[in-house]
Amino acid sequence: MQAGPPQAEIQVPAPVAEVAGRRPLRAVWESEVGGLTFEVGTRDERCFVKWVPASSGIDLSAEVTRLGWAAAFTAVPAVLDHGSDGTGTWMVTAALPGENAVTDRWRADPARAVAAIGQGLRALHDALPVDACPFSWSVEQRRAGAGRRAASGDLDPARWHRVHQPLGMERALEALAEAPPIDLLVVCHGDSCAPNTLIAEDGRCSGHVDLGALGVADRWADLAVATWSTEWNYGPGFEAGLLAAYGIAPDPERIRYYRLLWDLGP
Repeated sequence: MQAGPPQAEIQVPAPVAEVAGRRPLRAVWESEVGGLTFEVGTRDERCFVKWVPASSGIDLSAEVTRLGWAAAFTAVPAVLDHGSDGTGTWMVTAALPGENAVTDRWRADPARAVAAIGQGLRALHDALPVDACPFSWSVEQRRAGAGRRAASGDLDPARWHRVHQPLGMERALEALAEAPPIDLLVVCHGDSCAPNTLIAEDGRCSGHVDLGALGVADRWADLAVATWSTEWNYGPGFEAGLLAAYGIAPDPERIRYYRLLWDLGP
């Protein structure tokens, strides 16, 4: 399954229907693991409900905690409510201005969208204080997680990007064994793909969503994925524009490493 707007009729989970009540309800996003995001209400009364099934292994309490911390420093959705039951977990967040960077409007104007993503990511990295951040997204913990998933049979090279599939499991894990030196530690977004940047009417970044993996790491952990995402969402030729908007020169070695690490897991 590819993440994106739902392509088929969606069955509304009971907790989401309860939050919506009699207000309008619209499914706006479906994740690779079957998670769903719904827009509830209209205009100034809008909110969003994010729900993930229990089978996904995702507990949204991690994102609730991170959003609560990050909100003191940058524009992220305010958490209004959250909960869980036997079917999954959910959280309700207030709406931020703007729309995500892969709506039809911004796909039609990719250069502006990419500039907003790059500038927004730089602003996020500059705003979030590393020394005060209680969360980590380090190479060490991510590499250990990849090792555990490989040992348990939960890593499938067939699902990796085509550039990594020829490596196979053993060589891929070996390639992760030695990380490039840290360029600059920042508080990373943790999932800096284009859809997680919101863009306002004036073309500027108005906030970020989907921060369940937020934590301290080398800034290239975010930049490698953000640039890669421009190809998936807008086509080739936009990576340099994102890096220019961020204010940094390309770093092929770090990009290669962090893309492989991303492919092998969160």
